[in-house]
Amino acid sequence: MTEESTHNCIGSVLAKRGCWSFLKGGFVLSSPSNLSVLFFQNSDEGDIDIAIDSASLQPFTEEQWRLSQQHKINRERKRATTIHISNKEGGRLAGATVTVEQISKDFPFGSAIAKSILGNSPYQNWFVKRFNAAVFENELKWYATEPKPGQINYTLADQMLEFVRANQIITRGHNIFWEDPRYTPSWVKNLTGPDLHSAVNSRIQSLMSRYKEEFIHWDVSNEMLHYDFYEQRLGSNATLHFYEMAHQSDPLATLFLNEYNVVETCSDVNSTVDTYISKIKELRRGGVSMDGIGLEGHFTVPNLPLIRGILDKLATLELPIWLTEVDISNKLDKETQGIYLEQVLREGFSHPAVNGIMLWSALDPKGCYQMCLTDSDFNNLPAGDVVDKLLKEWETGVINGQSDEYGSYSFFGFLGEYKVTVEYKDKTVNSTFSLCRSDETRHLNIQL
Repeated sequence: MTEESTHNCIGSVLAKRGCWSFLKGGFVLSSPSNLSVLFFQNSDEGDIDIAIDSASLQPFTEEQWRLSQQHKINRERKRATTIHISNKEGGRLAGATVTVEQISKDFPFGSAIAKSILGNSPYQNWFVKRFNAAVFENELKWYATEPKPGQINYTLADQMLEFVRANQIITRGHNIFWEDPRYTPSWVKNLTGPDLHSAVNSRIQSLMSRYKEEFIHWDVSNEMLHYDFYEQRLGSNATLHFYEMAHQSDPLATLFLNEYNVVETCSDVNSTVDTYISKIKELRRGGVSMDGIGLEGHFTVPNLPLIRGILDKLATLELPIWLTEVDISNKLDKETQGIYLEQVLREGFSHPAVNGIMLWSALDPKGCYQMCLTDSDFNNLPAGDVVDKLLKEWETGVINGQSDEYGSYSFFGFLGEYKVTVEYKDKTVNSTFSLCRSDETRHLNIQL
């Protein structure tokens, strides 16, 4: 709290009596202040005694924060590469012309798509030009695939899968179960006991057998920190059963929890970062093959220091973290949406524990959930301009140069797949190589 602001949550911890707990967070001052007061408050507003030790409050300017992000991007998303060029006798060739082009990116960056993309060439072309990952907005959800008992229809999902497969786009499976009763099929809400148990088993078996090894991830239980439709009716081990069956059905798929208000804020007591960590540990103790952490990322005003602190805490679990549904509230104007979107994307891309980012910006005739990247004619809105700018910034593109006196050419490139062409006098050689994450320089030998 400052002279001109009200209370905002800037960090949270599940503290236990009699032991130390680690609290990490942060805040941004939107205007100069002579006074900032940090309050420690119990979630149930009761009186408690708190002891604080090893406290640290580190100030940063916007420039310092951006430099920190860029340093992490250079370290985590790029790799030093040296191409050694020689003749077949091993002699170094100085002055050879080298052209390097990145042909695909290692980091998954994508968006939700909806059925409106089917048969829509402008939408398809716009999407494929930008993204290497996708997720179906609603078309795999239970209410969409089985609106009435036994009437299963995967037609739309099949057609959308053909589109992404044809364009070599990886796709997340979203979702098997949604714990929110508002999005549970109406006929399922009327089931109890063995009938409900049979229905959920059929749902898993039908979905996972049809799409085995098609989707890189499955959001098995969606938003279970806020809702518990199935556990109320099937018992506390229901979620364990879901994950067990899903893993048996598709052992190679990465199984996720997916939740909102974990990284967006710390004021939601249902989904603090420690609550999420506790739930993941609980499921893993129960034998769940829990492979990934999904953070939806529906932001209004992002708090970047808080985001970083939460990601740091989640990273201690050593599980892949994905930002799965990133958007900015439509309560803000489109220019502000673009500004805040860039902040969130830079923070996510720069964090070493984040393995992918998905935008929640599927376009249909009614618009988008909260944030559109384009208008209906696929002209960029401010958020779309931000995406295009960052896609360009986060790729190596085409670079040209010459081998030095040692017959070598070096560069820093973003992780991904590359092709290289080397020309020397009347000889030309083409080759390909990959850059994956490593602290070591990648060395490549080419002979002419």
